[in-house]
Amino acid sequence: MKPYYETPLGKLYHGDCLEIMPELEPVDLVLTDPPYGMNNNTDSDRFSGGNISSIRERGISSSRFEGKIIGDNKSFDPSPFLKYPNVILFGYNHFAQNLPKGTLLVWIKRFDPAFGTFLSDAEIAWMKKGIGIYCKRDTSITAEANNRLHPNQKPIPIIQWCIEKSKTKGLVIDPFFGSGTTAVACERLNRKWIGIEIEEKYCEIAAKRIEAERKQLKLF
Repeated sequence: MKPYYETPLGKLYHGDCLEIMPELEPVDLVLTDPPYGMNNNTDSDRFSGGNISSIRERGISSSRFEGKIIGDNKSFDPSPFLKYPNVILFGYNHFAQNLPKGTLLVWIKRFDPAFGTFLSDAEIAWMKKGIGIYCKRDTSITAEANNRLHPNQKPIPIIQWCIEKSKTKGLVIDPFFGSGTTAVACERLNRKWIGIEIEEKYCEIAAKRIEAERKQLKLF
């Protein structure tokens, strides 16, 4: 199976993760942010205070994320991933009833004064094994909102934190790769990785982003 893109540390495949994963080498950690089943509207124009209807009538949109996330129109089933030895799944609160007991990793997205002001204050990931609850604050999503390449993109330090909390040393796979944040985190940590993404436009975005990251790492 030929990768869409690869580096000395990792490989990116374009396709359906449920079809591709059984054909791959054994992995140590599944770390991913899957479609939750929210049928989420990724068009951020709806949060603008401007006259959006007038803008759209003229065929103009300020949103960078038009269209739906593939798979987000149905409930997420975590069961195919639970057979792997180590697993971290973001979106825990959307499918908690289908998961066994485990550790919770809480990404706090805001400073205290901003709690309750807009959408969620935090996001929760479930980690296979353990029973603890651990938190990390990273408020960079606000400053980086206009630079995101995917509507559900996570900060790189949060993904690095998740990898470190897993206490694994081997291959990391992200079956819902998006813009490639998991690979960027792995490249920084010198960890082997595999990514799978069903939308080719995000494969292209991720490949360019990873390549840019590798060039930056070489400079240092």
